[in-house]
Amino acid sequence: MKQILSVSGYLALREIWRNRGRFLLVSLVIALITLLVLFIAALGEGLGNGNREYISKLNGELIVYQAKSDFLIQASRLGTDRVAEVRDVDGVEGAGMIGTSNATLILDGDEETLKVALLGVEPGQVGEPTVVEGRQLSGVSAEEVIIDRNTALRTDLSAGSQLTLRVTQGTEDVFFTLEIVGVSDGQQYGLQPSVMAPFLTWDRIRPQSEAELNFADATANIIAVKLDDPNNIDTVRQNIVNRIDKVEVATLKESIQALPGYSAQQSTLNTQGGFTLFIGILVIGGFFQIQLLQKVPQIGVLKAIGTSNPVVAAASVIQIVAITVIGVVIGGLLTLLFSLTFPPTVPIVFNGTTSAIALVALLLIGPLGGLVSIRYAVRIEPLKALGLSS
Repeated sequence: MKQILSVSGYLALREIWRNRGRFLLVSLVIALITLLVLFIAALGEGLGNGNREYISKLNGELIVYQAKSDFLIQASRLGTDRVAEVRDVDGVEGAGMIGTSNATLILDGDEETLKVALLGVEPGQVGEPTVVEGRQLSGVSAEEVIIDRNTALRTDLSAGSQLTLRVTQGTEDVFFTLEIVGVSDGQQYGLQPSVMAPFLTWDRIRPQSEAELNFADATANIIAVKLDDPNNIDTVRQNIVNRIDKVEVATLKESIQALPGYSAQQSTLNTQGGFTLFIGILVIGGFFQIQLLQKVPQIGVLKAIGTSNPVVAAASVIQIVAITVIGVVIGGLLTLLFSLTFPPTVPIVFNGTTSAIALVALLLIGPLGGLVSIRYAVRIEPLKALGLSS
């Protein structure tokens, strides 16, 4: 076996060096396929993360919705009295109201703006993100907010700064100035950077219709629930449904899957990635098949002087693997360089696990694409290859 690998390795690498221009071109094609696959994976992760980030980072296990809302946050409406009922359910450690809406952040004299998700949370309860800079919210009616890292990156705002939000209430644009007391990690909601306000402050400053302006009671969209023991999630979920009328309960995973367009978006991007890998197999397989057809006489000579089929097959495999590895490495380095140039507004996130899976898949497409050429190489008859057979 050692001798076979030694001889086949010499033959494979010698041919690569003698035809380095041709093989470099194939490596660059593989590099471009690698670049495309990694960016599709990163785009899928970035878009998915932008939709689910706030929900996935909730410090709880369950979300309570209005009944028949189909786990759609915007379709759910829950009165503030419901949160007390949820907190009284056995197995519930804590619960917090969460309200969702949109607002426009005024950056530079009303000329430069940023669309943000305006979220209402209860200070000290489930739903309020932990800050990495500054302090937490002080009260449910405080004139202050927490911004997430995405907002800070896009605006250069920080803890201690003032921000101005523009919202539509009734038929008028209204402006509110609030103090930023903290900055959290990434908490995007609906592909928008987030601003988290105390719940009653949020209810006062959020966009409202004429009818809502005359409605005194605050209304949340959902209630996030933290359990005493996460292992009892099914039991507590059923207890909430049985004890509280007109509600439905979902896990965080179910809530994320119910986000508008999330599943379809991820399915589309995964399909694109799969087709890209399939195209890579066809391209690599086609190249090595053509390469093999051009050197049939040489293989015939090798077999005529006693070279065994295992040596021929191993030489082809080593050649394919070497070219694939070079292409994937070049593609990975190009991806790294390009990723450093993208602004924070581009929703691309390179997840370590996802990228590793993509790289392993790319390393496998070379041998898969070359299977046909390897099979053809070992079946070549020396005399026919040299044109000596009648």
